[in-house]
Amino acid sequence: MPDPVVMYTDGACKGNPGPGGWGVVLRYGEVMKTLHGGESNTTNNRMELMAAIRGLKALKRHCAVELYTDSQYVRKGITEWMAGWKRNGWKTSARKPVKNEDLWRELDLEVARHKVNWHWVKGHAGIPDNELADELANRGVAELSGS
Repeated sequence: MPDPVVMYTDGACKGNPGPGGWGVVLRYGEVMKTLHGGESNTTNNRMELMAAIRGLKALKRHCAVELYTDSQYVRKGITEWMAGWKRNGWKTSARKPVKNEDLWRELDLEVARHKVNWHWVKGHAGIPDNELADELANRGVAELSGS
């Protein structure tokens, strides 16, 4: 099996809701690619989800992926909560609609295309690719305002 793609994702928001950005660092062997973008009115959780979605969408073929996120919301959502949401018709255990259902559904479709191992890393802890993903997410926000 080929080496896995290593992916670091992060989201940022200035105000919650407010302008937000997402960033992705992709590594395959010696090759590195970065992605970023933003939305004018969003939430931090939506940007964390969007980073994972955009990173996985960027992969052109089925890949083994080691995905690192500093968002427990994303990691637990995909590894622990989603199966129950789907069983409950996209409702939480409290029978409330799942927040960000549109992005969770999109992430579910992207994850199905790959073999993804999910990892949580502590944010702002000096992990180089996590710090770079954070910088990219903040760049996504800054580009919205032209600063």
